[in-house]
Amino acid sequence: MNRLFVTVLCSFFLLPFFVFSQKKTANKSTPVAPKLPEVFDEYIQKSLPTWKTPGLSVVVVKDGNIVLNKAYGVQNILDKTPYTTATLSTCASTTKAMTAICMAILVDEGKVKWSDVVSDILPEFKLSSPYVTAEITIKDLFTHNTGLGNADLLWVLGYSRAEILQRMQAIPLSYSLRASYTYQNLMYMVAGEVIKKITGKTWDDFVTERLFKPIGMTNTYADYSKIPLTAAKTTPHYEDKDNQNAVRTIDYLTDDNVGAAGGVWSCADDMSKWLQFLQDSTKTNGSRLLKAETFAELFKPQALVPPNSFYPTMQLTKPHWTSYGLGWFQHDYRGKMVQFHTGSLDGLVSIAGMIPEERIAVYVFGNLDHTEIRHALMYKAFDLWTFNDFNNDWSNDFYKLYKGLNDNADKKEQEQLAKRVLNTQPSLSLPFYTGKYVNKVYGNAEVELINEKLTLTLPNKFIYTLQHWNFDTFMGSSVNWWWGKSTFQFSLDSEGNASSLSMDGIVYIKEKTK
Repeated sequence: MNRLFVTVLCSFFLLPFFVFSQKKTANKSTPVAPKLPEVFDEYIQKSLPTWKTPGLSVVVVKDGNIVLNKAYGVQNILDKTPYTTATLSTCASTTKAMTAICMAILVDEGKVKWSDVVSDILPEFKLSSPYVTAEITIKDLFTHNTGLGNADLLWVLGYSRAEILQRMQAIPLSYSLRASYTYQNLMYMVAGEVIKKITGKTWDDFVTERLFKPIGMTNTYADYSKIPLTAAKTTPHYEDKDNQNAVRTIDYLTDDNVGAAGGVWSCADDMSKWLQFLQDSTKTNGSRLLKAETFAELFKPQALVPPNSFYPTMQLTKPHWTSYGLGWFQHDYRGKMVQFHTGSLDGLVSIAGMIPEERIAVYVFGNLDHTEIRHALMYKAFDLWTFNDFNNDWSNDFYKLYKGLNDNADKKEQEQLAKRVLNTQPSLSLPFYTGKYVNKVYGNAEVELINEKLTLTLPNKFIYTLQHWNFDTFMGSSVNWWWGKSTFQFSLDSEGNASSLSMDGIVYIKEKTK
C-alpha cells in the first residue's frame, strides 16, 4: 500500500440533508434522493484501489430484503478470473457464530445446557489446571475467557482435533478462569467436539445438515476439502513489502482441523441467505430454528473485551464499551449496538456486521491479507442505511490509520535490527546445533545442516532456513515468505553443548543422543 487514493463523494449525495422550501419556482425542481445501493456501489469501486484488494464480494440486507449483492475485481491476480457472487471464499472466524447456533440447537432440544461442565460431556478435555477443567462450562467455550492463552500454532502445525485436545493439557494457563480475555480458536474446536460427542456426528456434518441445508445455503462447505474441484473459489493474496509492496498470490493455509472455529467456505449468494436468516430471528420455511430466548442469548454481552484487545478501528469509531457475546464482537456505534465478527486467514478476509435494532446487516469477503476495506464497508453501510449519512469516508480514514500502524511497526522492526551486534561468531560449529528439539505442546523441531546452512523443520513440513545473526542467535526465513522472519536462539548447557532452542519465545529442549 504505497499510495493513498482519497475517496470524494459527489456533492449531490449531501442533498437529502437540506430542507427545501415547499414553494416551487419555474427554474427549480425538488431534488431526488440518491439511491443507496448505487451510492454504496460507487463508494466500493472508488475504495478498492486504495487497498489494492484484487477482489471482493459484498452483501447488504435491510429489513429482510437483499438491497445489494455484488462482486468486484478478480479471484486471482494472475489469471484475472472475475470475482462473482458465487465465488467461494473462507468465512474464517465468522464461522464461530454458526457453531454457536449449532450448540444453541442442542440447547433447545434439551441435549445440553449452557451451564453444563464440558469435561462431564467430553472427558478427554483437560487443561493444565484440574480445577479449571472441572469448572469450564459449555458457554465458556464461546467467550474467550477460560484462562487459555493463544495457542493457535497447534492447528497451524496441522495436528488433528484429537491431537490438539491431547496437547492442550500441557499449555500453562495465562490467567484465572473468567478473570481476563484472550482471543483464541481452540475452545471453539472443543465446542465442535462436544457437538460430535452429543450427536454422534462430526461438527462438519452437523452444521451442514442442521444449519446450511434448512437455510438453503447450497454452495457452502464446512471445510475446504469438501469443495468440488470445479467450484469457483478465490485465491489468497499478500502484499510483499520486500518487493515494492507488490500483491502476490500465496498458498492456502487449511484450518479444517479447527473447523468449528473458522473452517466454513461460502459465497456472497449464500451469505445473503445467512443474513436474512439472522435478521428474521432464525426463521426458515415458516418456523424458527431456535427459540426466541435462545437466539437472544447469543447476542448478550458475555465477556468484556479490553480496549487493547479490540480492533484498531475503535481509535476512530470511539465506542464507549466493547464486549463479546457467543460468536460475536459487540460495541456501540452512534448510539446503536453493533454485532460483528471478522474472519482472517493467510491472504483472505471476511466480516459480518449487524445492527439488529435497525435490521441492517452486512457481509464482505476479500482476497487480500488483512485488507481493512472490510471494516470501512461495514461502517459505511451502517451510515447509509441507518443514519442516512453520506459524509464519513471510512475507507480513507481507516487506510490512514492502518498505514500509520504499519509504518510504526516497520520502524520498530528496523530499530530492533539496528541492535544487532556485528562481527560475532556462534559458540559452536554449525553441526553441533543439529538434532531433535522437543516442546511438549508443539512437538518436535528438527535442526539439520543442509548445504552448510542450518535448516529447521516443524510439523506440517514448515521449514526455516537459519542465518547467523549474532552470538548464538539465528534469523530464520520460512518457505512461506509472507510469514516474515523469526528469531531462533540456542542455549548451551554447563558442558558447552546446545541444550535448547527458543523460537519466538517458544522453548524446545534438545533430545539427548544415546
